[in-house]
Amino acid sequence: MLNQTGIPTLEQVLSRFPERKELVKAKAIIECYEDIPCNPCETSCPVNAIYIGKNINKQPVLDVEKCIGCGFCVEACPGLAIILAQIKAEKALFTIPYEFRPLPTKGEIWFGVDRSGKVICEVKIKRVVLAKRQDHTAVVTVSVPAEYLYQFITIRVKQNE
Repeated sequence: MLNQTGIPTLEQVLSRFPERKELVKAKAIIECYEDIPCNPCETSCPVNAIYIGKNINKQPVLDVEKCIGCGFCVEACPGLAIILAQIKAEKALFTIPYEFRPLPTKGEIWFGVDRSGKVICEVKIKRVVLAKRQDHTAVVTVSVPAEYLYQFITIRVKQNE
Protein backbone atom coordinates (compact mmCIF):
# COMPACT_ATOMS: atom_id res chain seq x y z
CA MET A 1 0.00 0.00 0.00
CA LEU A 2 2.80 2.43 0.88
CA ASN A 3 4.36 2.04 -2.57
CA GLN A 4 1.03 2.75 -4.27
CA THR A 5 -0.39 5.61 -2.15
CA GLY A 6 2.46 6.86 0.02
CA ILE A 7 0.27 6.12 3.05
CA PRO A 8 1.27 3.33 5.43
CA THR A 9 -1.31 0.71 6.33
CA LEU A 10 -2.61 0.45 9.89
CA GLU A 11 -0.49 -2.69 10.28
CA GLN A 12 2.64 -0.78 9.27
CA VAL A 13 1.81 2.04 11.69
CA LEU A 14 1.14 -0.41 14.53
CA SER A 15 4.50 -2.08 13.85
CA ARG A 16 6.22 1.19 14.83
CA PHE A 17 4.37 1.70 18.12
CA PRO A 18 5.43 0.08 21.38
CA GLU A 19 2.82 -1.61 23.57
CA ARG A 20 0.35 0.86 25.11
CA LYS A 21 1.74 0.18 28.60
CA GLU A 22 5.10 1.58 27.42
CA LEU A 23 3.43 4.88 26.50
CA VAL A 24 2.92 6.00 30.10
CA LYS A 25 6.17 7.82 29.35
CA ALA A 26 6.87 9.59 26.06
CA LYS A 27 8.46 7.29 23.48
CA ALA A 28 9.76 7.88 19.98
CA ILE A 29 7.69 6.51 17.12
CA ILE A 30 9.94 6.09 14.09
CA GLU A 31 7.95 5.91 10.87
CA CYS A 32 10.74 5.00 8.45
CA TYR A 33 9.29 2.33 6.19
CA GLU A 34 12.04 2.05 3.60
CA ASP A 35 15.81 1.65 3.64
CA ILE A 36 17.42 5.01 2.84
CA PRO A 37 20.88 6.46 3.60
CA CYS A 38 20.15 8.41 6.77
CA ASN A 39 21.23 8.31 10.42
CA PRO A 40 20.70 11.67 12.24
CA CYS A 41 18.22 10.01 14.61
CA GLU A 42 20.85 7.51 15.74
CA THR A 43 23.59 10.11 16.14
CA SER A 44 21.33 12.58 18.00
CA CYS A 45 20.06 10.11 20.62
CA PRO A 46 21.85 10.80 23.91
CA VAL A 47 21.02 7.36 25.35
CA ASN A 48 21.70 5.20 22.25
CA ALA A 49 18.06 4.10 22.06
CA ILE A 50 18.07 4.24 18.25
CA TYR A 51 20.21 1.81 16.30
CA ILE A 52 20.98 1.75 12.58
CA GLY A 53 24.51 0.40 12.53
CA LYS A 54 27.36 0.71 10.04
CA ASN A 55 25.09 0.42 7.01
CA ILE A 56 23.22 3.74 7.18
CA ASN A 57 20.79 2.47 4.52
CA LYS A 58 19.02 0.34 7.13
CA GLN A 59 15.83 1.39 8.89
CA PRO A 60 16.33 2.62 12.46
CA VAL A 61 15.31 0.37 15.34
CA LEU A 62 14.15 1.83 18.66
CA ASP A 63 15.03 0.22 21.99
CA VAL A 64 11.85 1.27 23.81
CA GLU A 65 13.32 0.55 27.23
CA LYS A 66 16.25 2.91 26.62
CA CYS A 67 14.14 5.72 25.07
CA ILE A 68 13.67 8.61 27.51
CA GLY A 69 11.35 10.63 25.26
CA CYS A 70 13.72 13.60 25.02
CA GLY A 71 12.68 14.43 21.45
CA PHE A 72 16.17 15.11 20.07
CA CYS A 73 15.42 12.60 17.31
CA VAL A 74 12.21 14.45 16.36
CA GLU A 75 14.08 17.64 15.55
CA ALA A 76 17.04 15.78 14.00
CA CYS A 77 15.08 13.74 11.45
CA PRO A 78 15.30 15.43 8.02
CA GLY A 79 12.38 13.33 6.77
CA LEU A 80 10.04 14.47 9.59
CA ALA A 81 9.43 10.76 10.22
CA ILE A 82 9.72 10.70 14.02
CA ILE A 83 7.17 11.77 16.63
CA LEU A 84 6.86 11.22 20.37
CA ALA A 85 3.72 9.66 21.82
CA GLN A 86 2.50 9.36 25.38
CA ILE A 87 -0.87 8.38 26.87
CA LYS A 88 -2.26 10.39 29.79
CA ALA A 89 -5.78 9.36 30.87
CA GLU A 90 -8.13 9.89 27.90
CA LYS A 91 -5.58 11.98 26.02
CA ALA A 92 -2.57 11.18 23.92
CA LEU A 93 0.26 13.69 23.91
CA PHE A 94 2.18 13.89 20.67
CA THR A 95 5.33 15.86 19.97
CA ILE A 96 5.65 16.40 16.25
CA PRO A 97 7.89 18.25 13.80
CA TYR A 98 6.11 21.15 12.10
CA GLU A 99 7.45 23.30 9.25
CA PHE A 100 4.43 25.28 8.05
CA ARG A 101 3.43 28.84 8.87
CA PRO A 102 1.72 30.22 10.77
CA LEU A 103 3.10 28.42 13.80
CA PRO A 104 0.53 27.47 16.39
CA THR A 105 0.43 29.15 19.79
CA LYS A 106 0.09 27.42 23.14
CA GLY A 107 -3.57 27.03 24.07
CA GLU A 108 -4.96 27.22 20.53
CA ILE A 109 -7.30 24.58 19.14
CA TRP A 110 -6.21 23.20 15.77
CA PHE A 111 -7.29 20.23 13.68
CA GLY A 112 -5.66 16.82 14.07
CA VAL A 113 -4.90 15.14 10.75
CA ASP A 114 -4.34 11.50 9.79
CA ARG A 115 -1.71 10.10 7.40
CA SER A 116 -3.98 10.60 4.38
CA GLY A 117 -4.43 14.32 5.18
CA LYS A 118 -7.97 13.95 6.50
CA VAL A 119 -9.07 15.99 9.53
CA ILE A 120 -9.97 13.52 12.30
CA CYS A 121 -10.37 15.60 15.47
CA GLU A 122 -9.59 18.82 17.29
CA VAL A 123 -6.33 19.07 19.22
CA LYS A 124 -5.05 21.48 21.82
CA ILE A 125 -1.61 23.02 21.36
CA LYS A 126 0.38 22.42 24.56
CA ARG A 127 3.84 23.66 23.59
CA VAL A 128 5.73 25.13 20.63
CA VAL A 129 9.53 25.22 20.45
CA LEU A 130 11.54 26.74 17.62
CA ALA A 131 15.23 26.89 18.42
CA LYS A 132 18.04 27.95 16.06
CA ARG A 133 19.51 24.45 16.07
CA GLN A 134 16.23 23.11 14.66
CA ASP A 135 16.76 24.81 11.28
CA HIS A 136 13.20 26.11 10.81
CA THR A 137 11.46 22.99 12.09
CA ALA A 138 9.27 23.74 15.09
CA VAL A 139 8.60 20.98 17.59
CA VAL A 140 4.96 21.11 18.67
CA THR A 141 3.31 19.17 21.48
CA VAL A 142 -0.42 18.60 21.17
CA SER A 143 -3.13 16.90 23.21
CA VAL A 144 -5.26 14.52 21.13
CA PRO A 145 -8.19 12.31 22.17
CA ALA A 146 -6.57 8.93 22.96
CA GLU A 147 -8.91 7.14 20.54
CA TYR A 148 -6.82 8.63 17.71
CA LEU A 149 -3.51 7.27 19.01
CA TYR A 150 -2.80 5.29 15.84
CA GLN A 151 -4.44 7.66 13.35
CA PHE A 152 -3.06 11.10 14.32
CA ILE A 153 0.12 12.31 12.62
CA THR A 154 0.06 16.13 12.30
CA ILE A 155 -1.93 19.34 12.66
CA ARG A 156 -3.70 21.79 10.41
CA VAL A 157 -4.68 25.33 11.30
CA LYS A 158 -8.34 25.70 12.16
CA GLN A 159 -9.70 28.56 10.06
CA ASN A 160 -12.11 31.02 11.65
CA GLU A 161 -15.57 30.42 10.29
